[in-house]
Amino acid sequence: MTSHPVLWSFRRCPYAMRARLAIARAGQRVELREILLRDKPQAFLETSPSGTVPCLRLPDRVLDESLDIMIWALERNDPDGLRDMPDAGWAWIAECDGPFKAALDRTKYASRYPAHDPDEEREKAAVFLRKLDAQLGHHGALFGARLTLADLAILPFVRQFAHIDRAWFRAQDWPHLIVWLDRFLESADFARIMSKYPLWSDTAPPIWFDGQA
Repeated sequence: MTSHPVLWSFRRCPYAMRARLAIARAGQRVELREILLRDKPQAFLETSPSGTVPCLRLPDRVLDESLDIMIWALERNDPDGLRDMPDAGWAWIAECDGPFKAALDRTKYASRYPAHDPDEEREKAAVFLRKLDAQLGHHGALFGARLTLADLAILPFVRQFAHIDRAWFRAQDWPHLIVWLDRFLESADFARIMSKYPLWSDTAPPIWFDGQA
């Protein structure tokens, strides 16, 4: 057992992305272990109760939920005040992680859900995105000019949905949402968390991540 935090991650997973975003913003140094979800190492499966990423192994416990990892990082250091958001932020995250993510999956992976019409599921997802657009039209971010934990928690999932059909996504009447997403995709935050790392091997030297490089 190592004495430092170990983050099991998969680069393109939106849950892992938001965990890395919070770790980077908090400047917390972790050992990053990049894996493939189709070929999960035994060491990872022995660590993660759910067998999903992200999973943060700490000296005294394991955090197996992305929001718990975000909170862990920001409780240790929150220089940008990301946790300073209204309670409504948690409701936005819950809707993203619940109905929106379900509709996203049934749109993106339609063959896995033959009982669901992908066009109907896309429209269900669009309901949430229109609400986001209206909220963003008041501020630029969800609750003001600056990003909060809710923005960072939701943005990776909007990115994933946008990539299903980019032309369709950009043809929709949600201009504030598109600007919000584009700013994120062009940000230093996004560049830092999307660096490519070699897959973890127990024979290779550790890879350190704090989002500052």
